[in-house]
Amino acid sequence: MSHVLVVAKSPVPGLAKTRLGAEIGMAAAAELAAASLLDVLEAATAAVGAESCHLSLAGDLADGVRVSELTSALEGWTVRPQVEGDLGRRLAQAHAEVGRGPLVQVGMDTPQVSPGMLLDVLEALADHDAVLAPATDGGWWALALRDPARAAVLDRVPMSTPTTNDDTRAALEADGMRVADAPGLTDVDTAADAAAVASAAPGSRFARAWELLGGSVAR
Repeated sequence: MSHVLVVAKSPVPGLAKTRLGAEIGMAAAAELAAASLLDVLEAATAAVGAESCHLSLAGDLADGVRVSELTSALEGWTVRPQVEGDLGRRLAQAHAEVGRGPLVQVGMDTPQVSPGMLLDVLEALADHDAVLAPATDGGWWALALRDPARAAVLDRVPMSTPTTNDDTRAALEADGMRVADAPGLTDVDTAADAAAVASAAPGSRFARAWELLGGSVAR
């Protein structure tokens, strides 16, 4: 049985998407974060079923926006709080808590992801130990592993840098894993990213939220 792990922050103004919030306002950024997370949750559920989906969450959903929608979208999911520490450690622990594979892990910043994309990444594990899908900012939007325990190497990888994808691949290969590539996607970090992703996924909740916000940077 395949699993999907989503690692996310509760869409609380000032907690989620703060880089985007510096451009468009923290309340607007939280609305977009919630919409993006809802799109990702929907894709994950459609790909493998809610009983095989896991959310590793920073913060409390009750403190964020669109609480009822998120609660409904998470029916049947396993939800766990993130541990303390830097992102690499939190990712490694989230994988370990799932404890079984194959598994694909994504974040909340790619609302354009589809069930088919997730399944394609998982399928590539048939003859690889890991699959890495790059993001245009130098990071990665998805990591699939046959054995989630091997995500322990992430604790040694600097995250949120222009070389995170390359550094992650190097760490996986140094641990003896055969690593496949998957198609890249744009993470939503800035207003320009948000506009591009909304245009690429016009039917998504994210695109609707971006349109309702006027699709422009706050002045």
